Amino acid sequence: MTDELPDGLPELRASDADREQVAEVLRDALAEGRLDMEEFEERLEATYKARTYKELAPITRDLPAPGVTPPAPTVSMVKQPAGAGGWAGRIVGGDGSSRWGVAVLGGFERKGRWTMPKRFNSFAFWGGGVIDLREANFADGEVVVNCVAIMGGMSVIVPPGVEVVVRGIGVMGGFDHREEGVEGDPGAPRVVVTGFAFWGGVGVERKVTKAERLRQKEERRLEKLERKAARQEELEESRRRALEGTGSLDHRGSLDDARSIHRAAMEQHRELMREHREARREERRERRDRD
Repeated sequence: MTDELPDGLPELRASDADREQVAEVLRDALAEGRLDMEEFEERLEATYKARTYKELAPITRDLPAPGVTPPAPTVSMVKQPAGAGGWAGRIVGGDGSSRWGVAVLGGFERKGRWTMPKRFNSFAFWGGGVIDLREANFADGEVVVNCVAIMGGMSVIVPPGVEVVVRGIGVMGGFDHREEGVEGDPGAPRVVVTGFAFWGGVGVERKVTKAERLRQKEERRLEKLERKAARQEELEESRRRALEGTGSLDHRGSLDDARSIHRAAMEQHRELMREHREARREERRERRDRD
């Protein structure tokens, strides 16, 4: 979308295709690092709420148009080692930005952009803690999360692709072993969860980041739109054949066309029901992630 629109055009109503075009530009900008997650979510929400071209135009005003490569800076202000990126770019060495967490009758969180040290020690007594590694960098290829939970609980969240090993001991408590046995991606770090739980528990779960979850949600939305367009096209084609056969003497052909219309309508109804169930499941997933 551009901000230079002919007179009167800004007041025209935008279509779903127009909003999807803007959303695609935003997804590209997020992937390229032009937008952070908060900006992306704000602009995406504004995109789907927009009703006119005038409301859509400012959303991508400061972003390059699809297929247009912006001029490269003459001087690189950030020097990075060749091949940096992916898991290799997240194993950064050093001592880590935080090495311990304590929760006594309360809680603590380590989440977002932080550096996981080679060993992170945590303690919870009548409290709880969250160690979220989905967006973290790692000080080493193998890191240890040591959890001591006394009448409390810990939650260790790892991203997909990371190998998990659980070695904790539970007395009237336990450690979650469900994520063990999943082979890690090449070059991905290994996370060892160890410690002791007494009348408490340490949970380990694998989740995607909020950005990835939103990207997957957008993909599902696009797939639904494509299926809807295909169903509508099939239904229109069946109706067209039925209308063309109305004046024909071939009664069987007209009957077959009527049946085709009925089948297309029933399939459309079933697809709408599937979309409704998927929407309910998505709501439950988002509620669970917020919790």
